Amino acid sequence: MPTSGHGAPHATCDYEIRIKGRVGESLRLAFEELSITLNPGETVLCGRELDQAALYGILDRVQALGFELVAVRRLPPAQP
Repeated sequence: MPTSGHGAPHATCDYEIRIKGRVGESLRLAFEELSITLNPGETVLCGRELDQAALYGILDRVQALGFELVAVRRLPPAQP
């Protein structure tokens, strides 16, 4: 588990990020660490074991690329 400089662990979670429209193949490289599902009218990005810094970095990319953010959802922990 990632830790901060103070030795305290950072919680990691799985997230689902929904953006309006369909992300073209060339722009998918900006999200290569995520799984991408194209649905009619939206793109769903899923990230596993993301900490808060990684999540905010992804959201910054979504904004910088001009995509409209529809939803961010923390997924329930996977069952063992």
